[in-house]
Amino acid sequence: MTISVLFKSFEVGNLTLPNRIVMAPMTRGFSPEGVPGQNVVDYYRCRAANGVGLIITEGTAINHPAAVSGASIPLFYGEDALNGWSQVVNAVHEAGGKIMPQLWHVGMARRKGDLPNLEALPIGPSGYDISGEQVTEPMTEDEIQEVIKAFAQAASDAKRIGFDGIELHGAHGYLIDQFFWEHTNRRTDRYGGDAVGRTRFAVEIIEACRRAVGPDFPIVLRFSQWKMRNYEAKLVQTPEQLERFLAPLSVAGVDIFHCSTRRFWLPEFEGSDLNLAGWTHKLTGKPAISVGSVGLDSEFGSSALPENEVQGDVNLDKLVKRMENGEFDLIAVGRVLLGDPEWVAKIRDDRTAEIVPFTSETLKTLR
Repeated sequence: MTISVLFKSFEVGNLTLPNRIVMAPMTRGFSPEGVPGQNVVDYYRCRAANGVGLIITEGTAINHPAAVSGASIPLFYGEDALNGWSQVVNAVHEAGGKIMPQLWHVGMARRKGDLPNLEALPIGPSGYDISGEQVTEPMTEDEIQEVIKAFAQAASDAKRIGFDGIELHGAHGYLIDQFFWEHTNRRTDRYGGDAVGRTRFAVEIIEACRRAVGPDFPIVLRFSQWKMRNYEAKLVQTPEQLERFLAPLSVAGVDIFHCSTRRFWLPEFEGSDLNLAGWTHKLTGKPAISVGSVGLDSEFGSSALPENEVQGDVNLDKLVKRMENGEFDLIAVGRVLLGDPEWVAKIRDDRTAEIVPFTSETLKTLR
């Protein structure tokens, strides 16, 4: 096996990456009062210094009171938080890396009384959470416009403080995805209806962000079929439905689609070996990021290995074959980079025997 395909450069808009390996966004909760500090700077700088081509940060809260749940989730507004992120950007760039913030609103995944804003009610297209319970009233058009403006402001701030692009979190049952999914979006106005109508909220966010950052600043959209606690959920059932869903998002200004799956090697539809990223690239012609248990032998580690240890070079042959076939352009890596920040450098330099395994204890000790 040769892994040279992983280390080819990549260009889109004004972004040039030295390789095809992306650090996947992973929620940490290590930013007290929403402000990233030195530990966050060190965390991202370490991965950049060891060869990650592009870092996508953990989800960050746009400027809306119900955007996230948790007092230690990083904010992406306010002088203190943005100054903290500016330090992260500078450190990553000094280490030779590129970085984008993931801009996030959790929507109905938030519960009443959650921090950091105890009085803020969850919001969603129809007030339904992903379990099908109606918790609040549907969002008004004024509320929709308020959230769109908050995403656009975050995009503008990201460019201003030196980030290399943005990722919009439209996956896993959070707010943008709640508009995509027919079970949580039961609206009959212009933000609901069929699969294309349900993309309008995201389309208007993308268009507003594009106006805020200009034509060459990359916009990534992360989407998924599955939802948190509902791994069998589907936005679409066929390639034809996927094409109709993706078309308005692509036209609106998405540069790269980040296609979230739990196992990158599994086909998305019957009759083809293509995964979700492969189909997205084929149908839109846009670059696609794949993701899903790279370096792991199952989506949540392996019970067959002692103490849940998973060596970090597992399934690379499957990955290399798909990338050599041009199925997708970039690959996002998550938990193996938690287990070993030097993972990229070690696979590049043929030092896989030195990889520190990802274990069940990793998350307990991560700082």
